[in-house]
Amino acid sequence: MTRTCRALLLAGLLARVAVLPLPGTEDVQVWKTWSYAATNGILSMYGIGGHPPQRGIVTWGARHTTVDYPPGGLYGLGLIGRLYRAIDPSYVDGTALTVAIKSTILLADGLVCLFVWLLATRWLGPRGGQTAALSYWLNPGTLMDGAVLGYLDPWAGAAMMGALLAADAALPLLTGLAIAVAVMTKVQAVLAAPVAAILLMKRSTDRARSILYATAAAIVTSAILLVPFAARGALPNVAQGVGSLFRHDMLSGTAANLWWIVTWLLRASYAVHDLGTWAAWTMPVRILGISRVVALGYPNPRPIGLALAAAAMAWAFWRTRHGTPALACAAGAFAVHAYFVLEVQVHENHLYAALPLAACAATVMPRLRAPYALMSVVFALNLWMFYGFGRGYPGPPRGITVIDATVWLSFVSVGALAWHARRLWQASEQPAHPPAIDRQCHAGDERCRR
Repeated sequence: MTRTCRALLLAGLLARVAVLPLPGTEDVQVWKTWSYAATNGILSMYGIGGHPPQRGIVTWGARHTTVDYPPGGLYGLGLIGRLYRAIDPSYVDGTALTVAIKSTILLADGLVCLFVWLLATRWLGPRGGQTAALSYWLNPGTLMDGAVLGYLDPWAGAAMMGALLAADAALPLLTGLAIAVAVMTKVQAVLAAPVAAILLMKRSTDRARSILYATAAAIVTSAILLVPFAARGALPNVAQGVGSLFRHDMLSGTAANLWWIVTWLLRASYAVHDLGTWAAWTMPVRILGISRVVALGYPNPRPIGLALAAAAMAWAFWRTRHGTPALACAAGAFAVHAYFVLEVQVHENHLYAALPLAACAATVMPRLRAPYALMSVVFALNLWMFYGFGRGYPGPPRGITVIDATVWLSFVSVGALAWHARRLWQASEQPAHPPAIDRQCHAGDERCRR
């Protein structure tokens, strides 16, 4: 590792440590509530029994909330809660608890960076690994998402990138285990499963057996995490809680995407009568419910968004099916990007999973570096414009650009996806540096010829 690389990695670490005391978004308060409740019994947090299944209410002091994340995240938060309760039995809210939770996010962020480094090193050697790691570690989007605002995305990201590293090393059992942990932490990690499958097939001598073993490992791992809930009769409650993620009544959950533009168009056009043209088209944009859109006589946007996103993802994986492992990562990054821009009910942090994938791919394929940079800037601005640097540290006045700045950002976001698609198409026609991809293989290794 060069001296410059060490200095930059240290700078990224110090920046993350410096912002750990910031309060983060309201989600951090949710993690605190869940971590407290998990110390009193994780298995009852979703609710137990009932016909239909009752929804569990989680309480911490004056806070009351429900659970809509898979059990993997609750196990992690429960461990944090028990450790923190040993230090502070009263479980008082404050900076210490914030730092305790966000420190684990920082640790996971570091693991993601390490796995990016190792994966890119396998493809391009030490210099390529350093470049990929730095492009992730110094990315403003990763800094904002994790250390500043406190989302749990790096938790799932660490398992996701660990799965890809295992797949590239032809370790199917570890691949399946890691993918299951990622998905059981955050559902969006399922978008990386095709990438893991592609890498595993490219690196394995017996493709069918490897996929079978990985699938079995994923099923067994998921079952181990779910069996305690099933034993308590809470499995339907888990399904109901996690399923609520797909029932959120919003076109866009403050994600700068296609549906935020639709939100602006609909709200402004209907407000002209009451507010006047100028005020209607320049007012701050608020979340619009899907039920309201349907009530106004428009088609249900859910199947439209699903069709658009699924078509873009299918195109990316089909287009790159015969490419290099790095191209498979590029397709995965594009799939997450397409989900973020084209699907409904998407939140502002759901672009995160594209960043480590794109960091690996862009290191190998220069054509993808500029789209990766633009995607990262859009992501960081999306987080900052809506949530600033967390509660008490608001973002810029969105009306400074006359039309809400987040609307302009959404147009850029849609354009960035189109540009990303074009560059992915070009990269799939002429993969960059193909001889370097298998530099880690030894002469005569059958996997190198597959």
